[in-house]
Amino acid sequence: MTTLLKICCVLLFFCMGCERQPVVTDFPEIAERGELIAITSYSPFSYFVYRGEVMGYEYELLRLFESHIGLPVKIRLARDFDDMIEMLARGEGDLIAYGLTVTSARRESVAFTDPFNVTRQVLVQRKPENWRQMMLHQVEQQLIRNPMELDGETIVVRRGSAYVERLRNLSSEIGADIHVEEALEGVITEELIHQVASQEIDYTVADENIALIKTAFYQDLDASTAVSLPQQTAWAVRHSSEALLDSLNAWLSGIQKHADYYMIYNKYYENRRAFRTRYASEYFPFGGGHISPYDSLLREKASLIDWDWRLLAALIFRESRFDPAAESWAGAAGLMQLMPATAKEFGATDPWDPLQNIAAGVRYIHWLEDYWLEFIPDAQERKQFVLASYNVGQGHVQDARRLARAHGDDADRWHGHVAQYMLKKSNPEYYNREEVRFGYASGIEPVTYVESIHNLYAHYQLFFD
Repeated sequence: MTTLLKICCVLLFFCMGCERQPVVTDFPEIAERGELIAITSYSPFSYFVYRGEVMGYEYELLRLFESHIGLPVKIRLARDFDDMIEMLARGEGDLIAYGLTVTSARRESVAFTDPFNVTRQVLVQRKPENWRQMMLHQVEQQLIRNPMELDGETIVVRRGSAYVERLRNLSSEIGADIHVEEALEGVITEELIHQVASQEIDYTVADENIALIKTAFYQDLDASTAVSLPQQTAWAVRHSSEALLDSLNAWLSGIQKHADYYMIYNKYYENRRAFRTRYASEYFPFGGGHISPYDSLLREKASLIDWDWRLLAALIFRESRFDPAAESWAGAAGLMQLMPATAKEFGATDPWDPLQNIAAGVRYIHWLEDYWLEFIPDAQERKQFVLASYNVGQGHVQDARRLARAHGDDADRWHGHVAQYMLKKSNPEYYNREEVRFGYASGIEPVTYVESIHNLYAHYQLFFD
């Protein structure tokens, strides 16, 4: 036996004895880590960006849960349902925040929360081409209403979804030969509905609440034929996360008694007009995929300061929500909310003009980058100080650095160091100290400003290249 072969045998023997150990992370460990990681999937309902704003049913519920537990929630995207469960098992997230259909097979892999909603699976099919000229009964005659009529048909469904199991069971129950084809990895149900509408495939299956609102946009589609009994949908955690599950269920029990919970549901699953507007928009990631009307300009200008254009977009959304006519009570104007003196100094003769405003704002950021280069050598860390200065001015940020240094903290790090002394600048015990040269500042504003921009930037990174 050669030396190489011996090594391979030893490694094989070792690996056979090393089964993957179960991940045990429950709420105490999550709290110690300082953030909760939620696994979800992008979709026009659960989690998306529209006109620069992060939206979605699951996203808004996660924000409510974030407030409930007092921990920030970080989102990680999965490709499909199987990927969600595998990521959870590997410890890459703490919970699956997605409307999973509760099935016996899935209960073996995950622990489900109490149900969020009850829905049923429906067949999505095209109406006859001339359905508008037909009587209702004539349309009905040409649509599949009895599952027996699916014998020999091919139905394409999302990979790893509960639709696969349900259709195979249905085929067995009725003694029919229904061909169930799983879509390519990463293809979501909403895309399959589009493929039915564009005649790329004949049928798919979707949850009824999703299918009905999609047919408000694709009016040539029908989603009235049920292929399942009513089923519960829920979020999921690992079986070992008992404390997290208890916390989720206690929170869910509370919010389901309030109107806000149902307003969020209605916003995404009942408001058909709003969905049509979003879905047809070029600023919807499932349509055009733009953050704003100024994306190409932001790419160009961000390269001048060595910034990711999506970070610059997050700053502008935070300042003006991409409204070139925005004006603050203090007189800050335009997309980047430039004060008159700043606009003039950095070349914007008309701060309401988007091109001039962005160009001047980027020149100002370039000036701040040069200013902080002398004090903060790390480029990524320096961005925190630039953002804080953009909001409150570099003088107040320097005050916070001096306070940090005086108390033995790192004056060159923002999070957990300089930021906490910026918060103290609204306290007379601190803003009257000799280290402070610029007096009082509402420190909560620049701290939340930096945090909110980075949070939004993280979402933009998931959706936009």
